[in-house]
Order: sequence, then structure tokens, then C-alpha cells
Amino acid sequence: MHRTYTEEFKKEAVALAKEIGMSQAARQLGINDSNIHGWRAKFEGRTPQSGKQQTRLTEDEQKELKALRKEVAELKKVNFILKQAAAFFSQDQIK
Repeated sequence: MHRTYTEEFKKEAVALAKEIGMSQAARQLGINDSNIHGWRAKFEGRTPQSGKQQTRLTEDEQKELKALRKEVAELKKVNFILKQAAAFFSQDQIK
């Protein structure tokens, strides 16, 4: 169901979002926060998605991204193990 809102409602929603935050204002008004984002952009004279340029990754970039994500996951595991080992050995020093 597509709901329409008056200009006054939109302006008041944007003002409320500036006061209490986008998510909280949307919750209070019972609307999606993306509505407020769009209205704010419109009132500021820009397109709603002007800050977010979507670009397609090349095949090489996709491969690199996948490898980097895998490396990050591995490093997180290693970091966890090192923290556990440090805690274990520091307790051994206390005794």
C-alpha cells in the first residue's frame, strides 16, 4: 500500500529527525527511515542517493575482495587465539 504524506508532515518529520535522530523519529512516526532520508535530501536540493554511488567491481576486484575477507576472518581467529593464550599465561604468572 502506497501512502502519501503532506509537505507539512514531511518537513516536520525531517525537523524531528534532526532533533532526536533519524531512526527514533521514524519509529515514533510509524514510517520507514528511508522516507525521512529522501525527504531531507529533497529539501536540501539533492537527490536521495547522491552520496552513494553504486559501482560494479571488476572480476579481479571481486576476487581480491573475497581473498581479503577470507584473510580478515583468519586474522580474527588468530587474534582470538592469541588473546586466549595471553589470558592463560597471565593467570599462570599470578599463581
